[in-house]
Amino acid sequence: MGCSPRGLWPALLALVLAVRLRASGAQQSATVANPVPGGNPDLLPHFLVEPEDVYIVKNKPVTLTCKASPATQIYFKCNGEWVHQGDHITEHSTEKGSGLPMMEVRINISRQQVEKVFGLEEYWCQCVAWSSSGTTKSQKAYVRIAYLRKNFEQEPLAKEVSLEQGIVLPCRPPEGIPPAEVEWLRNEDLVDPSLDPNVYVTREHSLVVRQARLADTANYTCVAKNIVARRRSSSAAVTVYVDGGWTEWSKWSACALDCTRWRSRECSEPPPRNGGEDCQGADLDTRNCTSDLCIHTASGPEDVALYVGLIAVAVCLVLLLLVLILVYCRKKEGLDSDVADSSILTSGFQPVSIKPTKADNSHLLTIQPDLSTTTTTYQGTLCPRQESSGPKFQLTNGHLLSPLGSGRHTLHHSSPASEAEDFVARLSTQNYFRSLPRGTSNMAYGTFNFLGGRLMIPNTGISLLIPPDAIPRGKIYEIYLTLHKQEDVRLPLAGCQTLLSPIISCGPPGVLLTRPVILSMDHCGEPSPENWSLRLKKQSCEGTWEDVLHLGEESPAHLYYCQLEARACHVFTEQLGRFALVGEALSSAAAKRLKLLLFAPTACTSLEYTIRVYCLHDTHDALKEVIQLEKQMGGQLIEEPRVLHFKDSYHNLRLSIHDVPSSLWKSKLLVSYQEIPFYHIWNGGAQQFLHCTFTLERFSPSTTDLACKIWIWQVEGDGQSFNVNFNINKDTRFAELLAPDNEGGVPALVGPSAFKIPFLIRQKIISSLDPPCGRGADWRTLAQKLHLDSHLGFFASKASPTAMILNLWEARHFPHGNLSQLAAAVADLGKQDTALFMVSEAEC
Repeated sequence: MGCSPRGLWPALLALVLAVRLRASGAQQSATVANPVPGGNPDLLPHFLVEPEDVYIVKNKPVTLTCKASPATQIYFKCNGEWVHQGDHITEHSTEKGSGLPMMEVRINISRQQVEKVFGLEEYWCQCVAWSSSGTTKSQKAYVRIAYLRKNFEQEPLAKEVSLEQGIVLPCRPPEGIPPAEVEWLRNEDLVDPSLDPNVYVTREHSLVVRQARLADTANYTCVAKNIVARRRSSSAAVTVYVDGGWTEWSKWSACALDCTRWRSRECSEPPPRNGGEDCQGADLDTRNCTSDLCIHTASGPEDVALYVGLIAVAVCLVLLLLVLILVYCRKKEGLDSDVADSSILTSGFQPVSIKPTKADNSHLLTIQPDLSTTTTTYQGTLCPRQESSGPKFQLTNGHLLSPLGSGRHTLHHSSPASEAEDFVARLSTQNYFRSLPRGTSNMAYGTFNFLGGRLMIPNTGISLLIPPDAIPRGKIYEIYLTLHKQEDVRLPLAGCQTLLSPIISCGPPGVLLTRPVILSMDHCGEPSPENWSLRLKKQSCEGTWEDVLHLGEESPAHLYYCQLEARACHVFTEQLGRFALVGEALSSAAAKRLKLLLFAPTACTSLEYTIRVYCLHDTHDALKEVIQLEKQMGGQLIEEPRVLHFKDSYHNLRLSIHDVPSSLWKSKLLVSYQEIPFYHIWNGGAQQFLHCTFTLERFSPSTTDLACKIWIWQVEGDGQSFNVNFNINKDTRFAELLAPDNEGGVPALVGPSAFKIPFLIRQKIISSLDPPCGRGADWRTLAQKLHLDSHLGFFASKASPTAMILNLWEARHFPHGNLSQLAAAVADLGKQDTALFMVSEAEC
């Protein structure tokens, strides 16, 4: 049976449309292509399960699933590209009842696949199902990487509000995908607006209290959470106070004999609470009675006698005062004459001013040192004044490392004049000299030559070792060492960086050094390579801070090198300047040590008594500053200090007081605990002495014994507790814990007395161990015995490796180093050669 051309056009048009729709990827869910000729539209694939939006948490892959019936083939297409057939997981089955073929297909999406298109467009996938009657496309499923940032965009702030006033605590959670859900905590209890109609949370996540009640006094914390993490804001302390109100006036009293009457009222409706203001005005009102009720009588003889007696007493007092004034004036005249006579004794000791002439002394410095009033104290032996070929030392026959005798000599620059002129002439021939300010407790300075010396800032753990020959021969430098307060020097910190050491300057910068000096300072980090990235920072001449050393990645060619220990670090440097040790946390296990101190007044004259809890870096310099501050405030230590390991977990530090005897004392803390935000401790550069105050009130002035517990802990971290039990008037048992340690004496030590190892013994050890020895009796073995073998590469890069080892030993062990242990290590080297230790260079 034939077909006319007019009957073929509809079939051809349907076929062309079916091909075009099959090639198009823009159709959405439930879009059905035209069936092939002869197909059944009821047998087109329909999806029983379509892919849904998912989030990738950390590095865990996600799975997308499609299920369709009837279906002969199902493939996924992601971002317009077909997924490889081998990445599909396919299951075939038969639909119950209809017996039609059914397919279920799954694919896994990894984080790396999503990150490839991150920033260009969102990652999406959809599946396409085929049957004999046509094709069907599912909805698009979007795959996103889930995260939640650490910092809140806005945190709640502490408030003080009056009773029945409204409270609004704003909170803008950190950015995240999916968006974070917000909930509020009141003293760690969940705030449920459905149970309290006085409270509700706005769409912007702010907590609103319609009318403040006394029960609303608490610590409020905003909590943001999604499938990735849970973040807590800093707690905001809300205090609801009540201002006092007067009662009604009482009735007027009867008219008294002095012709007055009174009435009273009380500040009890309501009484002031939670720091509210007391009532304004007087609680007692007095007035004169009417003139009709008061009759004034004339004065009698008794009143006249009283007045006469008072006048006589006044005259006697005036006469006594005149006599005392005359006696004082006579004594003052005699004292003035004595002082005038004694001035004759000092007339011959006036300061001498030395001014060299321009013609003869053109080579002198333009800035002359003040020699009129300065007295410089040097430790150690002084070079003789007469000309000689060089310093002479005599080696005794005693112990190998017996210390040389150290003398103490004082040079008075003001007398006689000839000695002062000689000192100026010798000093002015040097190439470098600079005057420095004097008199600060956080600074040490001294004048040094090629013999070297040491600078120390007492009770700070900070010192500068200047080895022999570090200063070129023929030059004299005046070198200083300064400890800076954090509020005076701005050290920018980025990301998870935190300051671990004090900020120290040594100078003057730019001086020529031929050997590295060693700068020693405390740090408060818990060093471990897997938790910390430690860097030494130095301030440039332009004022910017630069990383000059990455600890653990040192090379012998660096200008700086560091020996890191558990509580201190020793920095080798040939360039003086301003330094600081900074750490960057690599994990939440990174911790820094905090020293916890409890101080209280030494005397209590009122009913209130305060306990101050300090949380500071566990370094000697921070402890010294707090002790000086408390001495000025009249404070005393009331418990033995503790150490707390504060981790980079973004959790705050909390402090609370417990077990206060309620019959004797009352705590005035209105909330259950106080809190120091994490960033104030981790990044707070200017807030060096963070502390909280607990105020207690005793019911009787006779109460002097105090017993309580103070807890200090990091949320979800380490904690410490103090059991306070002492007498507030006479207990001084912890005073000796803060007694200053002189750390070896004066801040500046010059010459051989600055070193534990005698000079000649040191030179003999260096000359014996520097040359390499085949039997192992050289500087390498000495470094191993002193547990310094990890620095062999650095020592080998120097002209004298043994000198570097001995310098580091001096920096680590002064002033309490054990010379006998060093002597034993050196003696062991001599035993390996079965000969005396001091062997000739040729034997090795």
